[in-house]
Amino acid sequence: MSGVPIQLQGCSKTFADGTRALHPTDLSIAAGETVVLLGPSGCGKTTTLRIIAGLEAGDAGGRVMFGDTDVTHVPIERRNVGMVFQSYALFPNLTVSGNIAYGLKVRGMAAKERDARVHDMLAMMRIEPLADRSIEQLSGGQRQRVALARAIAPRPRVLLLDEPLTALDAKLREDLRVDIDRLLRSLEITTVYVTHDQTEAMALGDRIAVMSSGRIAQIGTPHDIYFQPAEPFVADFIGTMNHIEGIRNGEALVLPSGCLSLSSRHHSNRVMFRPEDLRLVCADEAQFSGRVMHRFFLGDHVRVVIDIGMAQPLVARVAQRTRLEPGDTVHCAVDSDALMASGHLPS
Repeated sequence: MSGVPIQLQGCSKTFADGTRALHPTDLSIAAGETVVLLGPSGCGKTTTLRIIAGLEAGDAGGRVMFGDTDVTHVPIERRNVGMVFQSYALFPNLTVSGNIAYGLKVRGMAAKERDARVHDMLAMMRIEPLADRSIEQLSGGQRQRVALARAIAPRPRVLLLDEPLTALDAKLREDLRVDIDRLLRSLEITTVYVTHDQTEAMALGDRIAVMSSGRIAQIGTPHDIYFQPAEPFVADFIGTMNHIEGIRNGEALVLPSGCLSLSSRHHSNRVMFRPEDLRLVCADEAQFSGRVMHRFFLGDHVRVVIDIGMAQPLVARVAQRTRLEPGDTVHCAVDSDALMASGHLPS
């Protein structure tokens, strides 16, 4: 199974009431690549997916290309795409095998070949014991595996997933995330995955397109999106970001109780950095100090909220065995290469 490159050229969507759901958007996806459309509700990610699928007609002038083929006006049933929804969209009157075989039967595949393909899909999704069960007998995770098997059974050129794990509990989401990653890597199928979950996006995407207000704010690898956000919205939406405001004094940013040394690339009085870059140090190594407001034990690490006398407290991620309690004084430092200046983020 191999994927096809996808290209959106000036695709936009305006609804009848004048609402602009998607501003003119260009997007190129390589064959076999997994691109995650990530953003808050109403940002345009599902509209983009539906335009790729052929479920939504974009505004005049936009084009959707699958390889060298213009599919802008081709209906979904002729685009050879597989889709997986949050709601599963399975047929309750069919067994697990019947659901997986449905698309193959519609395409006129011979019974022997169809049975072999269904067997392969059951094995790939590790649901062979469920083959003859009805959909009502399945758990949410099992249903989603059936939905995935049904979507990829016809060997589509493109796989589209719209919030497929949202309805599942946390542990099941994590398990299925691993299975989906394994599946996509093995199939090398071109995939567009829509989610508002940052962890899913970071785990599954070769690249992430962060969307805001109907536009792609930034597209890049998970590493680039996290460590080199192109704008403040991206920096704040992906993970947690600390913000400090101070008074510039040459090449230093003066804080209420110390200073941070900044390189010449920073031109703002406001700097940002990730919780894991805030280090708790001895008093004589501190750049600033504060008081512990809250301490949250999260198993593999401790999340500490620190008041340093500014409008917003800071968040630190520290080792799980660090002993801190509300009211404790802590001394902090941040390496200069971990700092990002708001309004002049690294490119």
